[in-house]
Amino acid sequence: MKLVTIDMLPNAHIGVLVDKDIVLDLTAFSVVSPTASLVPNSMRKLLESGGAGMEAVAHSLAQVDSMTIGEKSILMDVGILSPLNDISLLAPIPNPKLILSVGLNYWKHLEEMAGTPTPKYPAAFIKSRDSLSGSGSPIFVPPQCPDMLDYEGEFCFVFGEQCHNVSADKAMEYIVGYTIANDVSARNWVGEVFEAKETFPAIHAWERNINGKQLPGFTPCGPVLVTKDEILDPHNLNLTLKLNGEIMQSTKTDDMIFKLPELISYFSKWYQFNPGDIVTTGTPAGVGFGRDPKEFMKPGDIVEVEVEGNGVLSNKISAIN
Repeated sequence: MKLVTIDMLPNAHIGVLVDKDIVLDLTAFSVVSPTASLVPNSMRKLLESGGAGMEAVAHSLAQVDSMTIGEKSILMDVGILSPLNDISLLAPIPNPKLILSVGLNYWKHLEEMAGTPTPKYPAAFIKSRDSLSGSGSPIFVPPQCPDMLDYEGEFCFVFGEQCHNVSADKAMEYIVGYTIANDVSARNWVGEVFEAKETFPAIHAWERNINGKQLPGFTPCGPVLVTKDEILDPHNLNLTLKLNGEIMQSTKTDDMIFKLPELISYFSKWYQFNPGDIVTTGTPAGVGFGRDPKEFMKPGDIVEVEVEGNGVLSNKISAIN
């Protein structure tokens, strides 16, 4: 299944794709469908409900699939069924308890970031929930750091169960599905990381670099949450990022240094992950900072991240008026 969170005032709605580009608004459908009324009213609550919630979604899908063309037409007329392009999306999980972003996790990305040593262990940092936004939302150029706005297309996994201190051979059992993120980064301070010659200045420079990833809207995510049964091998997917239609990043997820089971086992030694928590798995080669000459995003640009089987995450760069 491909699940979405629909931006509906005053509250978000849960939706599911009934085919490639038609969305069933489960929250609206619950008014007329006893089956859909069993679906929790937020994505995180849906994931927390476990199999029961997902079963209600599946049964709702089956109910719509069995309808006549005329019945589906009525649902279209009242907005229970809508074209995907006609709805406004939030991040699939708008309110995770944790967003953990893995860094330096693609071999070819290490090569382009000259002087970066091969990590012995996975490295990661926490991103602010306020940095989340959905596909179609603008990415605003911050006035305090406007000149070096970089993209980082990333494949993500989402937890469906509470997870703490698990072994690598059991790790994949805790994943409910996958999505896409763009780890937007203001690179104004990244040069300090490479220039630092002593430990404390290097740590402080790294902290400033991470701060450049925390601004509002700097983690566009989506467009969908794809349940794991639809992705046969998460380590064999094409990942592409385009800037104004030009391919800037292109790789397969098999270029990851640390694969998903290793990431989950390693970080779960310390973190207790909960349903709906998101882990971004690192970006491949091709970031703007690693290019010669360097290339950054500017107002008016369109940035699109596509991961095989996960759709396209698309956002426009906008100036703050």
